[in-house]
Amino acid sequence: MSDARPDTEDQLSAVFAALADPTRRAILARLTEGEATVNQIAEPFAMSLPAVSKHLKVLERAGLITRGREAQWRPCRLDARPLEGATDWLERYRKFWSDSFDRLDDHLRRLQRRQAPGQQEGQHDD
Repeated sequence: MSDARPDTEDQLSAVFAALADPTRRAILARLTEGEATVNQIAEPFAMSLPAVSKHLKVLERAGLITRGREAQWRPCRLDARPLEGATDWLERYRKFWSDSFDRLDDHLRRLQRRQAPGQQEGQHDD
């Protein structure tokens, strides 16, 4: 497999696979505060540095982080650009669900009107 950037569909799969893990999501959240070394990223987690490095490699392959070289340390930085593709993909489904809920609301209103003819909303027989 080459190190070239994956095409859009593969990029989307890589992004969702990376986001599927709560540790990786926590790492991304940490990097929203600014760049950090592997040791700094590993601090809050009860796992070995090699385990954290594996998570970082997944994030890096997905294009969600970059790793620089500054003297003897390699700071990790968030690169949120791949999230735009995921957001675009999810947006299509948000519209679908929003439209579905609107139709459900309309249906429930019709049912309520049929169920209680002559009874106004908020009135109950006690």
